[in-house]
Amino acid sequence: MGLLINGEYVDDALIRQEMAALRPHYEAMMGDMEPVAREVQLKDWSRENVIERVLLRQEAARRHPAIPPDEVNERLTALLPPPGDPDNCEAGATRAGVDQEAMKAEILAQIQLERLVQEVGEKAPKPKKQELLDFYQANRVRFLLPPMLHASHIVKNVNDTVDEATAQAAIALAESELAAGAPFAEVADRHSDCAGQGGSLGWFPVGEMVEEFENTVLALEPGQISPVFRSVFGFHIAQLHDRRPEGVRPFNDVRAEIEGVLQAEKRERALEAFVDRLKETAVIKTAKAPAANV
Repeated sequence: MGLLINGEYVDDALIRQEMAALRPHYEAMMGDMEPVAREVQLKDWSRENVIERVLLRQEAARRHPAIPPDEVNERLTALLPPPGDPDNCEAGATRAGVDQEAMKAEILAQIQLERLVQEVGEKAPKPKKQELLDFYQANRVRFLLPPMLHASHIVKNVNDTVDEATAQAAIALAESELAAGAPFAEVADRHSDCAGQGGSLGWFPVGEMVEEFENTVLALEPGQISPVFRSVFGFHIAQLHDRRPEGVRPFNDVRAEIEGVLQAEKRERALEAFVDRLKETAVIKTAKAPAANV
């Protein structure tokens, strides 16, 4: 038996398809439930999902019946480029055997649904500042910053084209210029294999760099320059500019992020309430499949 939803017949096969899609996640979540009861609940949930999708589609079509054909065709072309499209040499094969009118109907329904969801979401209230602050306080761990380092370096790589002795001699020259008082940034731009910006690495979190580099920089005081040291990449000289301890990102830095999270939650709740109202007024009953026209 299928369903008759506001006069539209929905085959039971759609519910079975929904059950198959939900089953892996559902069984992992409800594995301790008695098997028969679990199957009954899975079917109930799947039935509700199908009903809600049909009701949303029906309401979307009612509210937004006039979608410009050009918009539908544009999406169709994005999915199925026409034959001869230079950007898709297999376009002809892509369109072969495809029911384009059926695809247009699906695209039309999708656009209508997008308009409806946007319309409902726009009516959701904006989060108030106190809600933002409450979320910030309750989720401070989400905004933790690891210890940060601000450093520059000079590197001479050891690789297939530069041997150990050559790289070591080059880094020794840079070290001698630093010892003579040359500014670190100038020496880096003259000698480093990563020249530019005075060798600056900007701010980076502890744990991001290779172990040899990080251990050396962590041992420095701000403004201090390291001796030459070796890493898996080659020879380096590093300068630590500053460090920041672990902390929480300031509220003003994360306000927009929090607003996005809370606004998305409000839109989701608004859509759920909207669907509930559709279900309250919908006429839904079980029904046999209509007789096929001969």
